[in-house]
Amino acid sequence: MQFFIFVKTIITNNMKGISYITDDKNRKKAVVIEMKTLVQYDEQIEDLFDVIIAESRKDEPTVAWEEVKAQLKKKGKLK
Repeated sequence: MQFFIFVKTIITNNMKGISYITDDKNRKKAVVIEMKTLVQYDEQIEDLFDVIIAESRKDEPTVAWEEVKAQLKKKGKLK
């Protein structure tokens, strides 16, 4: 099986420096953000990553705060 990747530049919301990687059917598969743009929108990008991480962990089991504190105290990382 062969894969071909086509890169197409998309400018949305007046944000230059963002490109999408598309498959052979022109479906967006990934995004490439130039470093200059990342620095310019640093806080927004960080917020986006926080949302992505939280969403990816939504089905993980939760741990009660009291249990976390007890574990940290046991390891000497919390007084």
